Amino acid sequence: MNVQDQIDTYIASQLEPKRGDLQTLHQLALQVSPGCRIWFIDGKNSEGKSITNPNIGYGFYTINYADGSSREFYQIGLSANTTGISVYILGLKDKTYLARTYGESLGKASVTGYCIKFKALKDINRDVLEVAIRDGFEG
Repeated sequence: MNVQDQIDTYIASQLEPKRGDLQTLHQLALQVSPGCRIWFIDGKNSEGKSITNPNIGYGFYTINYADGSSREFYQIGLSANTTGISVYILGLKDKTYLARTYGESLGKASVTGYCIKFKALKDINRDVLEVAIRDGFEG
């Protein structure tokens, strides 16, 4: 199964309204960065045990480690969780940036480090979220 099929299956597995919200966010990320690399991480370790929620990712950046090694990872991520949806904006140098820049204007969202969590899209200002996502791709 290719990455887009995995993403489609993941989104389809969610109950409404979360399914529709994830589909809307998926389309938004693709509109903000057309042609970006897409990722699907199923959240399972090498033994097939679930260790995290599945994630949809967009774009890429390189993580450089202190030992000189590096790896690529996505810039923007989406994940359904038990209480709603998380949008990850990774690769920011300042862990306080998201909360300082977007926290007050997002609406009913929890903003920490690299994560914006909310129950449903109807609870937040989508225009502000789009700006945050654009910012993440440019960062």
